[in-house]
Amino acid sequence: MGALDEGHYDLKLGGSVELDFEQEPETIAIEDAVKVLLQSLGEDINREGLRKTPFRVAKALREGTRGYKQKVKDIIQGALFPEAGVENRVGQAGGSGGLVLVRDLDLYSYCESCLLPFQVKCHVGYIPSGQRVVGLSKLSRVADIFAKRLQDPQRLANEICVAFQHGIKPTGVAVVLQCSHIHFPNFESPFLDSNHQRWVKVLVSSGSGSFEKQDSPMWVDFLGLLRYRDIDLDSICSRTSVKDSWCPSRSFCKIEPSRSGMVTAVASILRSLGQDPCRKELVGTPNHFVRWVTNFKDSNLEMELSEFTRIPLRTIGRSMNIKEHIRSEVNLSLWSLCEHHLLPFYGLVHIGYISDEELNPKGKSVLQSIVHFHGFKLQVQERLTRQIAETVAPLLGGDVMVVVEANHTCMISRGIEKFGSNTATIAVLGRFSNDPAARTKFLQGIPSCSL
Repeated sequence: MGALDEGHYDLKLGGSVELDFEQEPETIAIEDAVKVLLQSLGEDINREGLRKTPFRVAKALREGTRGYKQKVKDIIQGALFPEAGVENRVGQAGGSGGLVLVRDLDLYSYCESCLLPFQVKCHVGYIPSGQRVVGLSKLSRVADIFAKRLQDPQRLANEICVAFQHGIKPTGVAVVLQCSHIHFPNFESPFLDSNHQRWVKVLVSSGSGSFEKQDSPMWVDFLGLLRYRDIDLDSICSRTSVKDSWCPSRSFCKIEPSRSGMVTAVASILRSLGQDPCRKELVGTPNHFVRWVTNFKDSNLEMELSEFTRIPLRTIGRSMNIKEHIRSEVNLSLWSLCEHHLLPFYGLVHIGYISDEELNPKGKSVLQSIVHFHGFKLQVQERLTRQIAETVAPLLGGDVMVVVEANHTCMISRGIEKFGSNTATIAVLGRFSNDPAARTKFLQGIPSCSL
């Protein structure tokens, strides 16, 4: 990829954007393409919440691909330090020097197949030689250069490995990556499975020098230092299996001819990032991205909101001896698309209500459909929570509390990189509004689930 020779990028890393960033041709071209995508989804690009979306998307994509214009040698030069115990005599590295390993580096990259960000837990190590060691922080910074490109897991591991081998000339380099890609559910189904596995996870490795062969004893030391992480050579995927199983978008069907303008817009985005849409790894990317985003064209539900009110949700026939209780339906599956960044968020919805009646067998399916209806459009979580509450309240008696717990992929990209964080929002109607004890009881009944 020419990583050792490429020029500088014009964005400040992890900081503010240069003053002329908004006027740069690449930024403007991406903004124009995003406007085409939004209008093709039937959205008003001038409405509140969307006016700045094209710029936000452009900023995130350029930040997330800044690695194409960074130099490895600029980071490593001046960060190599002499260490007398590392020399050409005996031991792994010559002298008494041995393996240096940095674990659990949190990175993110953009998937070259669908343009969605994926998470990376990076472990990188090397065996010094020639009386040279490198500053530890530089291992993370160099790895990040290659993460900030359109990638697949195996190529990312290989590029990190080769860069260190060339840059610091050690006895050997080893890289292990734990990568997680968001796993799309079957959007054709009106009812989403709450047990759907939300992530595709792969484990890949790359080695050079004394780590080039996987049966090298050097790998024993490396993997031994990754204890408690369930990593061993047998669990590391082959290149073929990664290519076949990594990005769920590869199973998407062809795009309708009516979406050709959207496909052209995504190809324009790739060119604005300095990439050739005809490169074999990117040929299908515009189609994959469009197929993903068109799932959120207002709503895919066959059932309109007006029809929900015609379905009785609660058990017919009540007994005068039954007291009202705080009841709940929890762990309803949620998928949506952030209108600020055009990135997915997903999670669980919990609905509480006060009633002397239980839901009938169809009740949970209808509630899931309502969540599905409001989720499958451009959204913000706060609005989504309120809309669900307002829709289900007439069906459940008016006393309703809704809790939405969600992970936002925009929180791992666009320079924030807050891995593992999630957001909870609440909407209350009726008696829940002024009864803290009722709210507390409902909240205590929500099961602890990992998003």
